[in-house]
Amino acid sequence: MRPDFSINVLFTLLLTSLAATFANGQTIQITLGPDEIGQNQGWTITVSIQNDRLKSIDNFPDIEGFSKGGQSTSSQTSMINGQISSSQSIIMTYLPSRQGVITVPPFKMKVNDQVISSEGKKVTVGAPVTQPRQYDPFRSFFERDNTYGAPPTEYIDIKEDAFLALTTGKDEVYVGEGFNALLAFYVAEDNKAPLQWHQISKQLSEILKKIKPANCWEENFSIENIEGERVNVSGKMYTRYKMYQANFYPLNTEPVTFPSVPLEMLKYKLAKNPSFFGQNRQEDFKTFYSKPKTVKVKELPPHPLSKQVAVGDYRLEEKISSTALETGKSFSYDFIIYGEGNISAIEKPAVKNTLNFDFYEPNIRQNIRRENNRVTGSKTFSYFIIPKEPGEFKLGDDFKWVFFNPTKKAYDTLMAKAAVVVQGESLKNEVIESVDAGSFYDQINFADNTLRSVSNEGWLKIVLNIFILVMLAGSAYLVFKK
Repeated sequence: MRPDFSINVLFTLLLTSLAATFANGQTIQITLGPDEIGQNQGWTITVSIQNDRLKSIDNFPDIEGFSKGGQSTSSQTSMINGQISSSQSIIMTYLPSRQGVITVPPFKMKVNDQVISSEGKKVTVGAPVTQPRQYDPFRSFFERDNTYGAPPTEYIDIKEDAFLALTTGKDEVYVGEGFNALLAFYVAEDNKAPLQWHQISKQLSEILKKIKPANCWEENFSIENIEGERVNVSGKMYTRYKMYQANFYPLNTEPVTFPSVPLEMLKYKLAKNPSFFGQNRQEDFKTFYSKPKTVKVKELPPHPLSKQVAVGDYRLEEKISSTALETGKSFSYDFIIYGEGNISAIEKPAVKNTLNFDFYEPNIRQNIRRENNRVTGSKTFSYFIIPKEPGEFKLGDDFKWVFFNPTKKAYDTLMAKAAVVVQGESLKNEVIESVDAGSFYDQINFADNTLRSVSNEGWLKIVLNIFILVMLAGSAYLVFKK
């Protein structure tokens, strides 16, 4: 291969790559909540990104008059005519702490190394909300030791009231049934021991390698920032710091096992006799360990489709362009599956062409929302259908989707309820003509089928072999001469 040809190929590939990048470039936007909210209602800031994965994001702004109530994520994927588009959103919920007009000032956030601006707005709160003050154990400060020649400071180790825990929403599930897993650090509100994160990104990366089960499908809640929230644990108030959260869907009957994992924190010893000048805290380390956890997995009850059905709590919604149809003219029909479960694993209904209809491969759109320890959403299968016979037809004869409901512990079927009336001439004859072999094959019935000897054609074979040898010799001569 010539060097200039290689450069041209690489240059062409580079241009193609750049064109694809600009054609499907990411779009990032910030959406603010409503202008007015009522008592006990949350107000949100949503960061959305189109056609890219959310890799990094700044902390959401602190707003006077609001307190952060926790964040959630959502994602959406669409496939239209073979083209895939996706979006991902991070939603921060704010809770009002007073009544009146709260001003959200203009702010900027850095998302995927791109700075996005928001003009802010004014939000009217219609009723007061009492928001208890949260204790932040990770707030730390350092004091410079200005003493000289003073005796060494004696430090004491205060017992911390905190723990690391991996919890699951269920202890036993069916194959394909989802359960929520949460890894979080809990600190009691009356904890007196100063604690602080230590290389949390590095530690969390190693922790996730250990706890993510290999025999499960994962729906990650994408916790980008560790925020504190008040929770009640066995009658005692704690501040919970979510580090990782996901829903897992077992792919087989092997138990899902989460091992014990360590988390190293900075812990400070306090001076026994603190002074205004001097170092009143001494840095130390404390390692917390989660307890191992196992979730049992059960086989689905016997059923002909037990190895391929989806598992979850689903319902059906239909959309049809028209119920009064004509033969040969297409119409659109949407088979929409809503509910809670592994939305990504939902397969299209098993639909086959019949004498009455031709069904084309559907366009597929899915919407997944991860919030409140649940994964919910929808998957839409959009069909184009051509009726071939006149008459009245129920689409339920063609569209049936079987799933297993773990709450009811029984199989269920989503069946189309739409019915159509088709008018026009039958297209059966056109179908027969379209598969006609043609006049050439029609002559087979009249052709002579008498057996004949081919011995008299031996001279033709000899001539052809000589011709092939001459061609090969000529080609070899040209190659060696060159």
